[in-house]
Amino acid sequence: MPLTVAVQMDPVERINIAGDSTFALLLEAQARGHAILYYTPDRLSMLGERVIAHAQPLAVRDVVGDHFSLGEGRDVDLRAQVDVVLLRQDPPFDLAYVTTTHLLERIHPHTLVVNDPASVRDAPEKLFVMNFPELMPPTLITRDRAQIEAFRAEHGDVVMKPLYGNGGAAVFKVSTRDPNFGSLYDLFATTFREPWVVQRFLPQVSEGDKRIILVDGVAMGAVNRVPAENDIRSNMVRGGAARETDFTPREREICAKIGPDLKKRGLIFVGIDVIDGNLTEINVTSPTGVRAIKRLGGPDLAVAIWDAIEARRAGA
Repeated sequence: MPLTVAVQMDPVERINIAGDSTFALLLEAQARGHAILYYTPDRLSMLGERVIAHAQPLAVRDVVGDHFSLGEGRDVDLRAQVDVVLLRQDPPFDLAYVTTTHLLERIHPHTLVVNDPASVRDAPEKLFVMNFPELMPPTLITRDRAQIEAFRAEHGDVVMKPLYGNGGAAVFKVSTRDPNFGSLYDLFATTFREPWVVQRFLPQVSEGDKRIILVDGVAMGAVNRVPAENDIRSNMVRGGAARETDFTPREREICAKIGPDLKKRGLIFVGIDVIDGNLTEINVTSPTGVRAIKRLGGPDLAVAIWDAIEARRAGA
C-alpha cells in the first residue's frame, strides 16, 4: 500500500548522490510508489499540539546534476497527513538537532519516525557505544587533563575526537610523548564546551575501519573504509577508500550482542564502526554506507530498510 513519506534532511541540492544513503532510501521509496515530501529542519514547527512541516513534493532521479524536482510547498501536519518521517539530517548533534527530536517525538509512533526520535536523542553515537565496554577499546569521556594524561600513561598512543563530531572532523592521534599534546588540549578546551573522546589508538586502522549496517537489529551488509596515506581517518568524505568486505566471527558476535537493544529502541537503520574487532561507534543519527555496499556488489540495503519500515508501519 502506498505511503506518504516525509524526509527531514539537509538541502537536497547539496547532497552527493553517489554516496548518499538518504538518496538511496528516497529512490527505493519512489520505486515502491510512496509519495515523498521534503523539508529541511528549519521548516519544522509546533503549533499547539500539531507538528507541522512546510514541505514540498519531491521526485528523485539517479542522474548527477539533475537528481531532483520539487513541487510547490505547503504546510503539512506530520501526524494527520504523513505515514512515515525519515529523520535524516546530518549532525552536528546540537540543541537544534535535539529540538527536532522533541518535536518529532510528539507524532511517533502514530506517524512512524525512522529512527525513533527519542532513541536518537538518548543514544548519541559516541556515548551510546559506551553501553558495550566489553566490545570496545579502552575509552575515556572527559575534558579533565589529569584524567587524559593518566589514560595516556596507561595505554600509550591515543585518538582524541569531539564527543559530538562527525565525518572524521577534528580527529587527532596523540603519541605517548607528543610535544603537541598541551596545545591540542588547549585547542579542544577552547573549541568544545562538552567533554571529548579519548580512545586507545588502534594501529590496525591502516587496514580499514569497517562500517557495518544493521537493519532492525540484524547485520545486513558492510564496507571496509581504508584511510588515505598519511591519515588515520577512514571516513570517505576525508579521502577513505571503500573496499569490499565480509563479516568476521568477531563482528558477527558484536552485532548479535547489540542488535536486540537496537531493535528494542526502534533504531531501524544503524551503522556501526569496527576496527580490528573493536567496536568504536554506533551511528544512529544519519548513517551512511548503503550506496557503497551496493556499488561493491553487496545487497541493496535500501530494499531491506524499506521492508523493515513497512513491516513496522503495518504493525503500528
